[in-house]
Amino acid sequence: MSPSRSLIVIDNQIEIPQSFISMYVTRGQSKPNASQEVILARYEQCEDMACMLVEHAQMLAFKEDFPEKEILVRCHQGLMADDSDFTKMEVEWVILRLAELLEWPPPEPDTEPQAA
Repeated sequence: MSPSRSLIVIDNQIEIPQSFISMYVTRGQSKPNASQEVILARYEQCEDMACMLVEHAQMLAFKEDFPEKEILVRCHQGLMADDSDFTKMEVEWVILRLAELLEWPPPEPDTEPQAA
């Protein structure tokens, strides 16, 4: 793989997508501002969370009959809780990844949940 390519491939063959790496690249820079180890650990945590949320989201869609958009908003709210271990950018990435895994339309950016 050429060094100019923006994927990070770690010895264990995990390819971290550009959409994730971009969270660690300061505007105007070309290299991430965190080590490969840090980026890999955060990526694995975010990818694991997106995968864990798939079953929960499917259950809400089928058993509770919630619309896809509402499910994504609720998952977003849960991940943004004070005790969450995710940054705002990581939460956005997890929700986009969740939508991708479920083959749902991605949520609209910066959509605030509606008051009930």
